[in-house]
Amino acid sequence: MTTKRGVRYDPNATFEVREFDLEYLNYQGESRMVRIYQPQGEGPFPVLLSIHGGAWSAGNHENNPVTTRPIARSGVLVAAIGLRVAPEFPYPAQVQDTNYGTRWIKQHAREFNGDPSTLGAIGYSSGGHTLPLSAMRPNDPRYGAIPLQGDADATVGWMGVCWPVIDPYVRHMVSQQAGNDELSGKNLGYFLGEEAMHEANPVEMLERGEKCVLPPTLVIHGTADTNVPFERAERFCELYNAAGGKAQLEPFQDQPHSFGNSPGPQSDRLVEVVKSYIAKFLGA
Repeated sequence: MTTKRGVRYDPNATFEVREFDLEYLNYQGESRMVRIYQPQGEGPFPVLLSIHGGAWSAGNHENNPVTTRPIARSGVLVAAIGLRVAPEFPYPAQVQDTNYGTRWIKQHAREFNGDPSTLGAIGYSSGGHTLPLSAMRPNDPRYGAIPLQGDADATVGWMGVCWPVIDPYVRHMVSQQAGNDELSGKNLGYFLGEEAMHEANPVEMLERGEKCVLPPTLVIHGTADTNVPFERAERFCELYNAAGGKAQLEPFQDQPHSFGNSPGPQSDRLVEVVKSYIAKFLGA
């Protein structure tokens, strides 16, 4: 089927996919890799930037294959970037990497048979916090501090967030109340204090009436998430829509945090939800 954006995308299609790694970032002596999932076919293919989780202190470009591979097999060029991690690299390092990665894949998508005009992005857990900050503040000079030649910007056509840490301050409070010193320590290791948890908080940004870019957004969250209460995802969507955006909340009943990281019916359903959203965005 032909889309309004000049690419062909059928969410029920199946392609062979070539996977390979490249260096996408080399900044102040730090190198980070991107894993490219390139469908083998005529193309050009829609493009998806993938942002890993790991409580801002772990993870890399190899994360999330359970969902990434089947999305790519449907005919989507996926670029999964590795981020600098805390405590060595505190806020806003991961948002800077995401901002840079967005610009980088726009410049290079055609080399991998992708159409950069179709770019969307997906973030998981803490990546579901990092991605909205970059997407909602694409022109923030702090986030765009890593130089890249060319005129590509850091906007995305749409974003999806899976079990996002959409309110890092609430997640910090929940982990402290639960006696989870490891998790609360990772929060502090990245934000270095509660002030940044409020400043870099997508929910509170909307509550403050901050002027934000609001791309169409898909929010996937488990109702049994004890890491980030489901109610915070609901609140984000409520505020996002009230501000003029279009946020679609997809509840996964009785599912915990990170439920889509393991193969099974829930990750299969997640993939189908994302593929349907891509088809909807492209106008299929």
